[in-house]
Amino acid sequence: MALRIGDTAPDFVQESTIGPLHFYEYLGTSWGILFSHPADYTPVCTTELGVTAKLMAEFRKRNVKVLALSVDPVDAHQGWVKDINETQATEVNFPIIADADRKVSTLYDMIHPNASETVTVRSVFFIDPNKKIRATITYPASTGRNFQEILRVIDSLQLTDQYSVATPANWQDGDECVIVPSLKDPDILKQKFPKGWREIKPYLRLTPQPNK
Repeated sequence: MALRIGDTAPDFVQESTIGPLHFYEYLGTSWGILFSHPADYTPVCTTELGVTAKLMAEFRKRNVKVLALSVDPVDAHQGWVKDINETQATEVNFPIIADADRKVSTLYDMIHPNASETVTVRSVFFIDPNKKIRATITYPASTGRNFQEILRVIDSLQLTDQYSVATPANWQDGDECVIVPSLKDPDILKQKFPKGWREIKPYLRLTPQPNK
């Protein structure tokens, strides 16, 4: 059964490039991003893992731990990591799960039989510190992910958890935000949004990003 937003992310123990990995223990109190790759030694995945490694400082700044998954075994992963480091001019410094028995892929519904019965699609799961799935993105094997969008989603989730706002279309960190429609009391609005707001319609009110 497909996992949905708000579901608890399943826990697991599986082999990885850093040894046996207990998912919940690895995440601890951090946010997590779990993303799957169709196979080792594939060109698109090689570029994706290289970009991920280069963005590790950005993930750490947001208290996010990342881990990748491929259905190949650990020894293949280790050789592939050397290729990634060489070709992408980086150092892979996060675990890659070796899901040779498809245990995790099955738990997270990463194999879509109408696309392929053997390899995973490019799934992305955003998981909060309470181990709840907060967002998902799924790409076909042929389309590489936009990691700036992944960071943008994390920024939005963390911002909207803390403040009574939502983020509009094409929002980037620092842009105006939307005040949630359920918030109507004028006194509370003034307290929560001391920088003020623009009312375009009663249900569409824009305010400067509260934490900037």
